[in-house]
Amino acid sequence: MLIYEMKCVMQSYADFELIFKALADEKRLKIIDMLSYGEMCACKILEKFNFSQPALSQHMKVLCNSGLVHGVREGAWMHYTLNNEKYSQLIQFITSISSRRL
Repeated sequence: MLIYEMKCVMQSYADFELIFKALADEKRLKIIDMLSYGEMCACKILEKFNFSQPALSQHMKVLCNSGLVHGVREGAWMHYTLNNEKYSQLIQFITSISSRRL
């Protein structure tokens, strides 16, 4: 049984690698926190930082590629939301790997 559980967890490691890389940046963590309150326009996110629109686009690309964030173009701006399903999977994964040690 333990071997089977380890195989499942090892597969999950690869599944979550992009998410952990995306979260390994202070600015992206702040963006995730902001999006936890609901949908935001890129223009509103940009107001909270001291960097350019292209820099924001790069951060959002990393977050979207990780699956944690969805982006939809509305006019000239992108609007972003958290992917609640992926966020729940992340919480479940962290809980599963940490609960074995408690």
